[in-house]
Amino acid sequence: MTETVPAAKTHEDRILPAVVYGLYVFGAMSMLITVIIGLVIAYANRATAGPRMDTHYRFLIQTFWKTIWWFLIGLVVGLVGLVLTATLILSPIGIPLMVIGWGGAGLVGVWFYVRCAAGIIYLVQDEPYPRPDAWLI
Repeated sequence: MTETVPAAKTHEDRILPAVVYGLYVFGAMSMLITVIIGLVIAYANRATAGPRMDTHYRFLIQTFWKTIWWFLIGLVVGLVGLVLTATLILSPIGIPLMVIGWGGAGLVGVWFYVRCAAGIIYLVQDEPYPRPDAWLI
């Protein structure tokens, strides 16, 4: 009976993906400039990353763009609701649109943090992110 030994993981640099996760988390709480710096780092290092860290860079890039688009959609819906409410004096359509739009934009922020936390957990465990292109987590 022969025993198979699992293949050893090759060493990949986890520092820069950790820095990008940190910039994302810090940037969402303060100035968005750190999130953009993190995005640039992710794009710059994606090509030279090993297979495990490549999944984290892809995940970080996807998280940025999905967050931006869904936040803008929520913001626009909220602003349309605000305009309808202001011009039609408490319009029955405007107030729900404001709640849906701005509430959705707030939920996108929560979604952003949850995705970052999930990515950090996989990074700390030195594992690839299993579904970097997925919409949820």
